[in-house]
Amino acid sequence: MRHSYFIITLLIVCLSACKQTPTISDAEVIATVGDRALRISEVTQMIPRGATPADSLLHAESYVKKWVKDALVDDIASRNLGDEKAEIDRLVDDYRRSLTRYRYLERLIRERLSADIRESDKLNYYEENQQKFVLEKGLVKGLFLKLPIDAPGLSDVKGWYKSTSNESLEKIEKYSVQNAIIYDYFYDRWVDFDEVMDNIPMRITNSNEFLRTNKHIEVSDSSYCYLLNINEYIPSGKIAPYDYVGTQIVDLLINQRRMEYLKQFEDELYNDGIKNGRVKLSK
Repeated sequence: MRHSYFIITLLIVCLSACKQTPTISDAEVIATVGDRALRISEVTQMIPRGATPADSLLHAESYVKKWVKDALVDDIASRNLGDEKAEIDRLVDDYRRSLTRYRYLERLIRERLSADIRESDKLNYYEENQQKFVLEKGLVKGLFLKLPIDAPGLSDVKGWYKSTSNESLEKIEKYSVQNAIIYDYFYDRWVDFDEVMDNIPMRITNSNEFLRTNKHIEVSDSSYCYLLNINEYIPSGKIAPYDYVGTQIVDLLINQRRMEYLKQFEDELYNDGIKNGRVKLSK
């Protein structure tokens, strides 16, 4: 009888996860092990969105079974470890405090040091450390379209995408809203050429040579047409442009100043603690 109720409850969980009206409260317990309880809301959160009722039932059964097994092992381990349990609790507490400190200090460092980094600092670092910014991959500026092979007016688009005129770009934008699978405009920023080519079913053995000799790329397969207009490019082996490595420079400058800032922060915290009486040292 209890097993039948469990299966019925799981079915209700699955219906809830599938966004159908549940007939049982999310607060209701679906399984217990000792003083631990597993609630319906915990199970529904683990069921993939859009899963069918049948798949949801399998996910729910698997999750509940694993939860029960883990709880049973944890329970018997806690009862049999004896003095080691206290050591584990201490290690967990140490890790929690360490993780809390790390997260806070990382956020503090990024907020404080990022605000202190001036544009002139970034430019000076870039000029003085050019060899740190040699490109391993080529960069491009341009426009990429992925369209259904049977999209209407495809021949017109093949003319528009080769032009950078405002008129052509407006036509492409309007057309893409209704027809494009992918529309990526990057005339105003550098992007990794290899990442762009990941969207195109075309194998390139020498990116630098390809970029030197190709500006417009048109490729089709049985389902889609791929159009790429390369307006500018920088081959691998060259120095990356400043606007491409700006975020990287900020990270490098923060790392340079990290240790000095942490020492200063901890010293000030220590001295303030002594001064305001929060820290008391035995004589």
